[in-house]
Amino acid sequence: QVQLVESGGGSVQVGGSLRLSCAASGYTSTGYFMGWFRQAPGKEREGVASIDRDGSTTYADSVKGRFTISEDNAKTRLYLQMNSLKPEDTAMYYCAANPLYSWSRRLDAKAYRSWGQGTQVTVSS
Repeated sequence: QVQLVESGGGSVQVGGSLRLSCAASGYTSTGYFMGWFRQAPGKEREGVASIDRDGSTTYADSVKGRFTISEDNAKTRLYLQMNSLKPEDTAMYYCAANPLYSWSRRLDAKAYRSWGQGTQVTVSS
């Protein structure tokens, strides 16, 4: 079973930056790919970014050019660098791993079996 713990959230002003981190433990493999999701109050959880084992990445249109997903060489820590933050980026951010299938859609929450508890990001103007 994979355990995921997010950190790095906080409150920033519009245009600011944050770097989220997700530590993975208690596993043999985090799976074919990992991802970051977010959920704002009253809204559905949405995919933000994902990274495959070979390093290829997928981003939601709303964050392209502003967010960058990466992982360490040991594949034990996932990162999300968030720049040029906007108020609409305010949400709880979750790390996800252990997808069901290699062909699952990368930004589909239903594709993942393991989730962290989340870290709050608040962007104020």
